[in-house]
Amino acid sequence: MMKLFPLFALSFIIGLSTACSKQKVSTLTNPNCTDSVYYSTQIKPMMDTYCLSCHGVGNSTAYTITDHSNTSSNATNILKAMRGELQLMPQNGPALNDSLIQQFNCWINQGKLNN
Repeated sequence: MMKLFPLFALSFIIGLSTACSKQKVSTLTNPNCTDSVYYSTQIKPMMDTYCLSCHGVGNSTAYTITDHSNTSSNATNILKAMRGELQLMPQNGPALNDSLIQQFNCWINQGKLNN
């Protein structure tokens, strides 16, 4: 038992040091985002077409998605809803096609710019 203790201790230290090392992962890069996504010409029209009827001013929903500020501050939850990770949106479907969801995801990964 005593002969195994140094080997065990060394294995534990090596395992602990590798488990605690941090890897830098950039949230601004995505291999599927080859083109810039523009809020004014891509994201805003998408929100207007698929979301505004329920998430416009005066509607009794949890989110108002009428401008860049509203959209960018709720972007993570909007993406989750698009993917069906929350209640699937648009409500009563059909779900948005994958290319629109990917476009919104790329906009988030590119910094949610008001461009």
